[in-house]
Amino acid sequence: MPEISVIVPVYQAGGFLAPCVESVRGQRFRDWELILVDDGSTDGSGERCEQYAASDPRIRALRLPENRGVSAARNRGLEAARGDWIAFLDADDRYVPETLETLRTLRVDAGADTAGCAHWNVTPDGEESVEPLLSAGVYDREAILSQAVGPLFGERLRAPLFNGFLWRYLFSGEAVRNRGLSFAGAYLEDELFVIEYLCGAQRMAVTERPLYRYLKNPASATRHYMGNLMDILTAYMDRKGELALRYELDRSCPQWRNSSNWANLLIAVANEYARGNPASMKQRQKAVEALCRRPEMDRALRELVPVGLGRNKQVVADLLRTRRFRTLAALYFLKNRMWTYGVNSGETI
Repeated sequence: MPEISVIVPVYQAGGFLAPCVESVRGQRFRDWELILVDDGSTDGSGERCEQYAASDPRIRALRLPENRGVSAARNRGLEAARGDWIAFLDADDRYVPETLETLRTLRVDAGADTAGCAHWNVTPDGEESVEPLLSAGVYDREAILSQAVGPLFGERLRAPLFNGFLWRYLFSGEAVRNRGLSFAGAYLEDELFVIEYLCGAQRMAVTERPLYRYLKNPASATRHYMGNLMDILTAYMDRKGELALRYELDRSCPQWRNSSNWANLLIAVANEYARGNPASMKQRQKAVEALCRRPEMDRALRELVPVGLGRNKQVVADLLRTRRFRTLAALYFLKNRMWTYGVNSGETI
């Protein structure tokens, strides 16, 4: 049985899949299995997964008959995983050669039930920056709850955010199976999985070395309009509320709901003004006003004043809080024109 199972959800992976797979094959630590789960791709990704499996006995290829989303693909990988430990990798990202070796050594030396690392953020034009997880060290249960679960669950506004990236951790397969952990939903499903896992963790070892290369596209949020976004955000908040109840997180994170709803509102507003939205600017403005009248959003607007956001998001938050919807619409109109003419201000709003 392999010591570590690496799960990769695959959908329309194109040219990204080869370097992803080779980054696992090139690991210094050799006792692994790679589980490629094709999520109903139509671009030949499924066939490529099977070719990799045929060429290396450590690689297994699974296929979902239709596109069901990343949660279903990861859950299928968890069902098939045979390793004592579980790691995740996205099909457009890569490990560095010492990723699995370092995380395993960290865990063994500390007697920990999870290990985590920093990572590289890599833009399409080749710019790279390191994003830390936590300071290097070994964290006991109290420290995990205060320094990881608390910021991840309760503080979703102040920059820099504590991101719930799944692939920064090595997870205990026994803990995942015994606690019945799985993925659900189409939004921040990895964050919810990490929160629930860490709520049961006793010891976590962390390195500041970046061991993962994450392809980050800052323009992606401006390219796609999602007509069902509020349904997705509502389901996310329902799942988060279940975690709050199960692990009594309301006591340690009393403002989590307002903080999360503010973050959701900023995402929903950006979605309304996305270039793919067929509605007129006046219709978009009315939709944003309706968003702010929703009871959960109105409460967040009244009870929590966001501070510490990035510059552009802070401007948007201030305009929403003071209900200056016309000014906000004008700013997004100018922003979209800048994108049309190839001018990028750098920060997504």
